[in-house]
Amino acid sequence: MGATVNSRVRRGKSLARWAALAALILGVQTGLAADQELFRRHLAEDFNAAAIQLQNHPDDDRAAEEFGRLCFDYAEFATNNTERATLAIQGIAAMRNWTARKPGLAGGHYYLAMNLGQMARTEMLGALSIVKEMEREFKVAQDDDERWDYAGPARNLGELYFQAPGWPTSIGSRHKARLWLERAGAVAPEYPENHLNLLEAYLKWGDTNGVQRELKALEDTWPAARLNFTGRRWESDMADWKQRRIRLTEDATQWLSNKSSRNVP
Repeated sequence: MGATVNSRVRRGKSLARWAALAALILGVQTGLAADQELFRRHLAEDFNAAAIQLQNHPDDDRAAEEFGRLCFDYAEFATNNTERATLAIQGIAAMRNWTARKPGLAGGHYYLAMNLGQMARTEMLGALSIVKEMEREFKVAQDDDERWDYAGPARNLGELYFQAPGWPTSIGSRHKARLWLERAGAVAPEYPENHLNLLEAYLKWGDTNGVQRELKALEDTWPAARLNFTGRRWESDMADWKQRRIRLTEDATQWLSNKSSRNVP
């Protein structure tokens, strides 16, 4: 949630993750090993606190939301499939309980889909059925509250369609990916991941106007994002965004330069 097949379903989470997608934060390039260990330690502490809170208050919506989010986030730093699956199973169970109790709330469906994505990453067989359930749950969350997690349902639907293989193997679709990624950017333009996902997609699709537009959007929104997405909750996301922004900006600048030089008479 982070992306490489640049998987990023994270909090913003750009994730929707499934079996073919690589780790998000763990996909960040070298040089951040010490930071990653710090992030993992903080997430472990927050996860344990959230688990106790939910155990003590099983009918509290906020406790359920925090636990579902932290199951996903902590699983992003799992060192093996067993650890990731264990966290995903806990998140899935808690979110199924929450959606059964409060079916009209976006959060339960959203974090159910996110944790299903973590489970799908551990499955070589059966991943497609999980992906289809993720698709359904993200759509329910979208219908309930499209602004949830900074347009998270649209962002993660877009990533699912962008990263997944196409028909008949899976649900991948360039048309649907564009539709949902652009929707996320329109609903929550202040969220860096929405622009990073679009920039990556436009580069892959060779969309010059889209690449130029998202480069400018990132430049315009980045100063405010650095001020707004701060503190312990956002530390791992911001580290990932910084690395992706550097890489994608370099790739986009080089691509535009090469394209321009080819068009010179």
